[in-house]
Amino acid sequence: MKKGAKIVTGLIIIGLVAVVGMRLMKKDPPIEAAPLPNVSVANPIQGEITLESGLVGTIQPSDIIYVTPKVAGDIVETYVKAGDVVEQGQKLCRIDNSKQIDSAKIQMDSAAVALQNAQATLNRMQVLFSAGDISAQAFEQTQTQARASKLQYDAARLAYNTQVEYSTVTAPISGTLESVSMDLHTTVSQSSVLCVITGEGMKKITFSVPERIQKNLKLGDSIRLEKQGTEYEAVITKMANMVSAQTGLFDIEATVENGEALAAGSTVKLYVISDHVEGVVTVPVDAVYYEGGDAYLYVAEDGSEGSLVHKIPVETGIFDDQKIQILSGVSVSDWIIVTWSSELYEGSNVTVVSKNGKPEAVSQTTQSAADTAETNPQ
Repeated sequence: MKKGAKIVTGLIIIGLVAVVGMRLMKKDPPIEAAPLPNVSVANPIQGEITLESGLVGTIQPSDIIYVTPKVAGDIVETYVKAGDVVEQGQKLCRIDNSKQIDSAKIQMDSAAVALQNAQATLNRMQVLFSAGDISAQAFEQTQTQARASKLQYDAARLAYNTQVEYSTVTAPISGTLESVSMDLHTTVSQSSVLCVITGEGMKKITFSVPERIQKNLKLGDSIRLEKQGTEYEAVITKMANMVSAQTGLFDIEATVENGEALAAGSTVKLYVISDHVEGVVTVPVDAVYYEGGDAYLYVAEDGSEGSLVHKIPVETGIFDDQKIQILSGVSVSDWIIVTWSSELYEGSNVTVVSKNGKPEAVSQTTQSAADTAETNPQ
């Protein structure tokens, strides 16, 4: 019995030794090297960046006239109404200034009588002077009086004609009557606004900008307008050199091309250049990283497999949705890593698969490592 137990125990020990020996003799498979991250690189380029700012402007007619009477009196006749299209010189209303006309006529008639008397006296003195009965000095005085009387009459006649002319108010320009304040039998003064006429020419837009935008604008610049999905273009024609006392901004005017559909007084969205740089170093905006508010780029030392990565602090300028200005830190000869990878850090290694958008040849070793990683994922 004891002998059989010993035999079984021996067999078990022999089996364990064999298993352990086989395991010790078995070789571990070689450890595959982890593939380097594939990245794309690009050189910084010299270019330009233009930024636009959205503002609100007011559409106005190119010509707008506030018609005021040149004489005071009561309105006795009106010939137009709001919305009418009038021609230059067309009658708008008539003002009763008969008292002023009568007064001017009396002065004109008096001046006419004085002129007739002065002319008759001059005729008599001419005969006497020709006969040698009066001196040259006396004759010259008579001539002077006659000329003065003529001037007084001319002035009186002009005043009379002016009063008659001013009694009828006419349109100074051709256009549309936007508003009319001419009620019958209403007394008006020379400061009363009878109506507002807008010209038939091109429309203009007025808007205001702060100094940071004003310094980037100049006469002749084009700006873009937008109204209910339709875009228009305008050209800056007037720029204030001083800020407005009311708004603290610079007032700008621009002429709108093909803006007939824009209603006077309406507001539109407009876009102007708020900042612009050219001939500057730029990189894709997504290539810039930030740490604690400081910007930096990852730069590949060369374009080969195993390229060394450097983390380069940079100073940035303005940017749009595609590119950003680099003020310092890199040059146009550097290879900027433009693809993101969690394995990027100072001193890491990468494989460049694309330069400036063009694919690079990948070595067989790198390709095999990549294929192995795809076949045997961890």
